[in-house]
Amino acid sequence: MPKRTYTPEFKESAVKLVNERGYTVAEAAKSLGVDANSIRGWLKKFPATSNTAAGDDSALKSEIRRLREENKRLLLEREILKKATAFFAKHQS
Repeated sequence: MPKRTYTPEFKESAVKLVNERGYTVAEAAKSLGVDANSIRGWLKKFPATSNTAAGDDSALKSEIRRLREENKRLLLEREILKKATAFFAKHQS
């Protein structure tokens, strides 16, 4: 089987999936059809795109924390609405 070659743009986009989009190396590899070890090597090869600023990192973490809290609240609200719908449907009969 011949060795596959990838363009530098493809490699950089794979690195961006991991660093900017929050994919794990395994998820990025699976979605791109590439070996995970290749992506790990590209992360080392493209340090300029793989390093995020410390401020950006903390901003991303706080945004993720906020979104998780909002998601938890919305899931709770949805459960309450489901129960209320079932309650009113039962008592209208």
